[in-house]
Amino acid sequence: MKAKLRFQPVSHSWVALHPKPKGVIQFIGGAFFGTFAPMLFYRYLLQYLFDNGYTIILLPFNFTFNHYVEAGFLIREEYEITPQLIRMAKLANYDYQVYLNDRKFSWIGHSIGCKYIALLEAFSALPQQPKELEELIRDIVTKTSNPSDQAKNERKIQSIVENLEVLMNDLQQQRAKATQLIKYYLGYEPDTYWDRMENPNIDKTFFKSIFIKGQTSILLAPVNTGTDSAVPKFLANIIDRLGWGVKPSPQETYALIQATNLFNLLGLIRFKSDNIAKSTGDWFINVFKKPPTDFQNYLVGGHLKPLGIQLGGYVVNFPDSPPMIESPQRRNSELEIYIDKLLQALEKERQL
Repeated sequence: MKAKLRFQPVSHSWVALHPKPKGVIQFIGGAFFGTFAPMLFYRYLLQYLFDNGYTIILLPFNFTFNHYVEAGFLIREEYEITPQLIRMAKLANYDYQVYLNDRKFSWIGHSIGCKYIALLEAFSALPQQPKELEELIRDIVTKTSNPSDQAKNERKIQSIVENLEVLMNDLQQQRAKATQLIKYYLGYEPDTYWDRMENPNIDKTFFKSIFIKGQTSILLAPVNTGTDSAVPKFLANIIDRLGWGVKPSPQETYALIQATNLFNLLGLIRFKSDNIAKSTGDWFINVFKKPPTDFQNYLVGGHLKPLGIQLGGYVVNFPDSPPMIESPQRRNSELEIYIDKLLQALEKERQL
């Protein structure tokens, strides 16, 4: 019998458990659509992925200008949710082996949701030593800020470094807690103080990295915009001058991505009628030079092409991606099959 896509609330997110999962997809949608009812707006895409054997985690995010904080919230969700996947799967008599390997977790983002994935990937390469971390952040802020405002820049550097150190320390604790909870659900004996002394890497049993290094990701129409994309430009200028604007700024985000230079398991899909994500997509292709062409697709449609709902035997698309009504077969040939192929190709690349 075909499994049904049913979302259940877990922590602050929504989970659809597959009975026999081959992997887990953590999905972050765009502004508004990714915050309010993503299981409705992205229903057709999510159903396709579920039918192809993936457990789906929907990660709604809050509207905020501080994307550092929100990215931290999203990675904390992985540690909250993973043990619950195992518990829920065991109760339902579903397979749960893939949940024991964080490399089987993938990320798919749309629009601004891609920025959070990019930040988490970049965080994966942050230096662990405080001095080296400060040097990296100082270099990024220096390159992207007004050099005449040294006091403001120094405050920004210290604030970013402090927040990242707090996040990394917290994630170490979250990983340890999640590891012990997983072992409890599996019926293992809890680790003792002496176990940890004998094996300092014991918390890496299920989570190899505190961030997302080694996990594949696909960016759908990625957007890296500033404060002026959320509020009128005249107001955005005031907000930015007061230091209340988007953090990190688009320039800082690009600099962070380049400085950490990971993104080796990345897929990118752009759309030919999409002017919203054009500059960000062009930057990945022409400046960052990643991903390789084998992991890129340039498809028909507008910025909202990933959205869609199936009604009866037809798929209803958003107006920027005509036709508004089409068959599932045609819709799949325009987007979903490319996502599936990218997931398979990236998984093969990960295993090399």
